[in-house]
Amino acid sequence: MKYLFSLLLLLCGLLSFDLLADDRKKVLIITSNLVHMGDPDKSDARNNLWEVAPPYHVFVSHGVDVDFVSPKGGKVEFQMEAYGISAYTMKYEGFTEKTNNTLSPSQIDPSQYWGVYIGGGYGPLFDVASNKDLQKIIADIYEAGGIVGSAGHGAGAFSNVKLSSGEFMIKGKKVAGFPNSTERRKSWAKQGTLLPFLVEEQLNKNGAIAQNKNTMKDKKAVIKDERIVSTMFMYSAAIVAKEMMLAK
Repeated sequence: MKYLFSLLLLLCGLLSFDLLADDRKKVLIITSNLVHMGDPDKSDARNNLWEVAPPYHVFVSHGVDVDFVSPKGGKVEFQMEAYGISAYTMKYEGFTEKTNNTLSPSQIDPSQYWGVYIGGGYGPLFDVASNKDLQKIIADIYEAGGIVGSAGHGAGAFSNVKLSSGEFMIKGKKVAGFPNSTERRKSWAKQGTLLPFLVEEQLNKNGAIAQNKNTMKDKKAVIKDERIVSTMFMYSAAIVAKEMMLAK
């Protein structure tokens, strides 16, 4: 009986260790190093603060460790004014320190992360979507059972990710990203003509079922499909982070 009790204690200890080990796994936020789009007017690219800072706050406020990575590592820049929860997380939760010192792809071990998140801004369409190392990191996290999340243009950054099977990660899945109809009405990227591709168009091209204002009753909705959690616009970026944790 004494031996059996000791064995049970050992098993409980091992199970507790496994749970704790899993809880220590982190979320990776991918950001862009780009500042402008390379046109003569130097149109703003960067990262959208309102699509990165609120999800970061949600993660860390729930005890999740977060790392930032960018194609080149180092400091990344943001558009949008810092106020509300964005200002709070920048001042009190280490957001600024981490985004001033993002990791490079070579420093990332995908096995350490249960999720990966990408916000918008135009930057990720240029240097994240075409970065083979970051694309592989996303694929590795997803194929290990991880969750992939995005807001706005962030979905475009993983639209080209291929799995080990050779198929696109997004194939056959509903994904919400910045829609063509809005892109072509806005002057930010000269009606989309400065971009390497339009998000909705690229999602469909690579086999996703891209969601837009016609397919969604609520443009602020969060779409979940096979461990991909996405939303069209910045309004629901924080909700994407929460839904990623619920899908874990």
